[in-house]
Amino acid sequence: MFLAPFAAIGQSLIDTIEGFGRFMRFCFTGLGAVFSRSVGFGRMRLLVPQLYEVGTRSIPVVMLVGGFVGAVLGIEMFDQMRDIGQETRIGGIINLSVVKQIGPVLAAVMIAGRVGGAVSAEIGTMRVTDQLDALRVMGTDPVKHLVAPRVLACVIMVPVLTVASDLMGVVGGWLVVVVGFNVDAGAYWQFSSDFVTTFDVITGLVKATAFGLLIGLISCYKGFHCKPGAAGVGKAATDAFVASFIAIIIANFFLAKFMNELYILINGRILNAMSV
Repeated sequence: MFLAPFAAIGQSLIDTIEGFGRFMRFCFTGLGAVFSRSVGFGRMRLLVPQLYEVGTRSIPVVMLVGGFVGAVLGIEMFDQMRDIGQETRIGGIINLSVVKQIGPVLAAVMIAGRVGGAVSAEIGTMRVTDQLDALRVMGTDPVKHLVAPRVLACVIMVPVLTVASDLMGVVGGWLVVVVGFNVDAGAYWQFSSDFVTTFDVITGLVKATAFGLLIGLISCYKGFHCKPGAAGVGKAATDAFVASFIAIIIANFFLAKFMNELYILINGRILNAMSV
């Protein structure tokens, strides 16, 4: 009786490790299917609808959110920056924040909510109704047929949607600061150009690509391991969003650290080469 809580904790830990192992095995299988050489009309026929579903249908909501985030940043920053006489620098702060951090994370979270749950529910329904087994009976690999195009679509379209979100964030900030608060437009864009570098843009796109990969793999995994019944499908869709969101936040931290260290390393080498 006294050891029962410890046994429960131990069993929970074992289940967690086992589940993580299953997920990693699924990831390797899915990535193998994505990078397989079986590229042709059949694969493109499966990929194009997913590109439309993940990308085209997500553009309005991603752009709307990006625009309002940039506008809110402008509103929140203006009073503080005006008090110290630095309101012309708001453009650089807003655009750097949007391009490097906020844009990729927001776009990924929106895709995880709009697409990740739908993918998990779709594949989960196929599992519950034995359609996955039917594909195997017909000699079709469900991972290549279902996982590969969805993961690839997420990897391709999340960076594209991030660019759309970034652009609207920049426009939203400009509308509030320049048009709304009458800050000098030339200084606004000059400081934006000074603050935002090519490496910052690349950093945002690298993050977006990693987020897209995580969303695709997690959503498909949750669908493939869906529990029976309508409740199981609903739980799989919810778990897909929650797990994707947590993975995005954690990955963003480590990618931010890695890209910052890489920037320092590259700049250090350039400066050392120039000093020789």
